[in-house]
Amino acid sequence: MPSDRPFRLGLLGGTFDPPHVGHLAAGLAVASALDLDRVDFLPANDPWQKTAEGRVVSPAGARLEMARAIVEGHPTLGVDDREIRRGGPTYTVDTLREIHREQPGTDVHLIIGSDTAGRFATWKDHDEVARLSTLVVVNRPDTPAVRPDSAGDVEFVVMEDVAVSSSAVRAAVAAGNEVGAMVTPAVARVISAHGLYGSRP
Repeated sequence: MPSDRPFRLGLLGGTFDPPHVGHLAAGLAVASALDLDRVDFLPANDPWQKTAEGRVVSPAGARLEMARAIVEGHPTLGVDDREIRRGGPTYTVDTLREIHREQPGTDVHLIIGSDTAGRFATWKDHDEVARLSTLVVVNRPDTPAVRPDSAGDVEFVVMEDVAVSSSAVRAAVAAGNEVGAMVTPAVARVISAHGLYGSRP
């Protein structure tokens, strides 16, 4: 019998410079904990809060390729490239408006970390972001849950800490160190092929 349940979509946005095993673990953990039909990685075109501070990010095309690489072999995970196709500074509210226009009735879950939850009020039109999605805050077992400054629906997913960060991956690659425990083999191949972070293509 067909189900009347709306499609349950998770969105995991980020710079993904590069995506690492912590991102992968978070996507899989939230999909399982909340019974989502799919979680899409959503690479930002221009992560304005970072670039406004002078941070230089890798080309959008390379970051998109890495996002596609990290979800390989995981049928519940996908990649949505709309923010890169749209161009310009990336605002989550624009993405949510588009998804609701294109997929009315979709139950959208926006996945953020506890550190991001504390800065949620700085997002453009954050009240509308909360209205258009259920916020999902991912945090470690030993970390108090941070509730975003929002009147909308919020879910909390607790997962074991994965001790890795994009900055640590970049530093390791630049130093010529092995990153096999930090990224998937497919992502490592993209990093090498494009000569990212000081690696040799």
